[in-house]
Amino acid sequence: MAATVFILNGPNLNLLGQREPEIYGRETLADIEAACAARAQALGLETDFRQSNGEGRMVDWIQEARGKAVGIVINAGAYTHTSVAIHDALKAVELPVIEVHLSNLFAREEFRHHSYVSLAATGMICGLGGAGYLLALEALHNLQRRRPGAPPRSAAKKELDGQWPN
Repeated sequence: MAATVFILNGPNLNLLGQREPEIYGRETLADIEAACAARAQALGLETDFRQSNGEGRMVDWIQEARGKAVGIVINAGAYTHTSVAIHDALKAVELPVIEVHLSNLFAREEFRHHSYVSLAATGMICGLGGAGYLLALEALHNLQRRRPGAPPRSAAKKELDGQWPN
């Protein structure tokens, strides 16, 4: 059975493709989900892709990941900047976490420059649109391979040869 990655999406991401396309693009959340499923399969992973407008539900999902996932990709939307509860849940699950944002938070309003998620995340990808999710899956795949008992890092590099510019 393939290792599972939880991909969690916060408020208003269900409106992707319709809401402020000049900022977030025309890609829908369903488009991103399909691309993630295909990329995960190529990496030997499975995805559990979810979206909620509710903070408590997101906390529940983060806690659920502890026993079911090898890592979390999270776009917490507006909760990124406000939720101590999501921060605390991410810290508690002790899993690698990659934070993703479609837009570049640091090129936007000042209040978006602070992230409670980043304080608990292994890494952050922002400003690359839906491609950021695919890069987050690559990152989790590589982090998983570096854990004890995983194939040597050179095996992961060999697998990616030709996919990235030198």
